[in-house]
Amino acid sequence: MGGVESQTLEYVCDKTKSTRHAILIDPADQTPDTAAKRAVAAVAAGSKMVLVGGSSDTDMDNVNDTVVAIQEALELVTWASSQDSSLEEKTWKVPVVLFPQGAAALSPAADAITFMMLMNSKSPRYLIEEQVAGSLFIKKAGISPLPMGYIICEPGGKAGEVGQADLILSNQTERISAYATTAEYYGFKIIYLEAGSGAQTPVSSELIKAARDSCNLTIVVGGGIRDGETAKIASDAGADWVITGNLTESFDDANALQNTLTEFISKMND
Repeated sequence: MGGVESQTLEYVCDKTKSTRHAILIDPADQTPDTAAKRAVAAVAAGSKMVLVGGSSDTDMDNVNDTVVAIQEALELVTWASSQDSSLEEKTWKVPVVLFPQGAAALSPAADAITFMMLMNSKSPRYLIEEQVAGSLFIKKAGISPLPMGYIICEPGGKAGEVGQADLILSNQTERISAYATTAEYYGFKIIYLEAGSGAQTPVSSELIKAARDSCNLTIVVGGGIRDGETAKIASDAGADWVITGNLTESFDDANALQNTLTEFISKMND
């Protein structure tokens, strides 16, 4: 299991790549079949990771059903590409990673899990208790843990509300620097700067730059990023990964989603 763990972590933390895109699939907002179609469309467009989880309405059943559906769909396309010399088989081999709201929304079928501390939460539940509650399940299932410091910035949205976060304001660059440094000292490999699902404004570029200058961790940025131009601002500021969730859910047609994300990723790395 150790080899698989290190491979997934190395993949996510590979700094030789340009900024990469990942989609966030919320099992509470779509059927497993729809989630699988959206995941395939996103990977076809160039997304390099699929996150599953997010909302407080997720549970073991809908998370597991969604992860299994996505894994099966990606495996099917991987197999098909191996039979066709014109297709790139490795394109489809991206990790399906849990992004859980807590220990009651996990799946043994996932490749990895963002094992995170909500660092600016005022509740011990999100600092340590949920992690303790889920740790033995994760160990038994052999899911690769990705050690992450999760930091919610303004406006924060429901994530900030549910997580009882003391939000980082857009001008608090010294504060985000302190959190990034603390995450590195704790031994985390990743920090996630979150503006909140559906946020009207994304994490400010000043906060991303301050975090980038303060640590050598992999920086993930999500919330309020709806187009490639906004993603490029995050990329230029130092983001290693850009996450979109609500954007993905706005498309019922897989081809339209693929075309939109292809353009999004192109502009992000323009």
